[in-house]
Amino acid sequence: MAVLGRGDGHGSLTILHALGAGYGAAVGIDLSTRVQLRDTPVKKEPEDDHGLLPAVVESWVAAGLNLPDVEELHWAVRSDLPKGRGLKSSAALAVAAIKALSEATEIKLENHQIVDIAASAQLACGCSFTGSVDDAWAAVEPGWKVIDPTVPAAEGVLMEGTIEGDWNVLVIDRGPRENIPDPERFQMMSNQFQTAISAVEQGHIFNAMLHNGRAVASALGDQLGRKMCNDLSVLGCRGSSIGGSGPSLVTLIHGEQSATLNRTKSMLAPREWNVIETGIWKGEA
Repeated sequence: MAVLGRGDGHGSLTILHALGAGYGAAVGIDLSTRVQLRDTPVKKEPEDDHGLLPAVVESWVAAGLNLPDVEELHWAVRSDLPKGRGLKSSAALAVAAIKALSEATEIKLENHQIVDIAASAQLACGCSFTGSVDDAWAAVEPGWKVIDPTVPAAEGVLMEGTIEGDWNVLVIDRGPRENIPDPERFQMMSNQFQTAISAVEQGHIFNAMLHNGRAVASALGDQLGRKMCNDLSVLGCRGSSIGGSGPSLVTLIHGEQSATLNRTKSMLAPREWNVIETGIWKGEA
């Protein structure tokens, strides 16, 4: 069994939800998906309910790129990201698969090309309403970018920056998604999302996450999520928000605030939710 290529992609936190805001923004975290592309079957086939991996191959070919010269392609996938929780596991998988194809074929791609192929694949298989362009950027590059998803990735970066400092990221996994996001409800909350956009324009990323999360909670009818984010903010957490389209919650606590971290974990403990502790992705060491 030959490994033809390897790739990885990072999960991310949402700063602006493109479905409601019109612009997307996300920042990568230290949770990732790792992919191997092989020429013979693997022992455990990856779970790919949307058919994203075949869609990546189709989008790769549609971009005019050659496939590896083998009879069959098979995927092996390992991931730290829980699926369907709003942590952008689909974008991470798409980016990882494209990078594996790139290594297997020795075709060098610019990051904006990877993003375009990932967006095309996600739209084609129906796992994203917008193509998740911002999430694909966060999967392939550290830092945050404000993205116009209606134009090619090379032209769509409107603003960018980094989150400085040492931050603990808590991902509060409330279980599988129960409600499919309704685009019309997101668009009805445009005024709330505009508050998040204004915060980004002023460079207040944590405030943008907070306001974006409130707008997402309204669009989803997630009153518990909104209340929990407010409670986390009262404890001293920053950027407390809904992850993507939910149902996970995310919050950030500065590395020097160990007391706040402990209080937050104590507050969450009775809920018996799975709490994942990670950090902001800073890039290769």
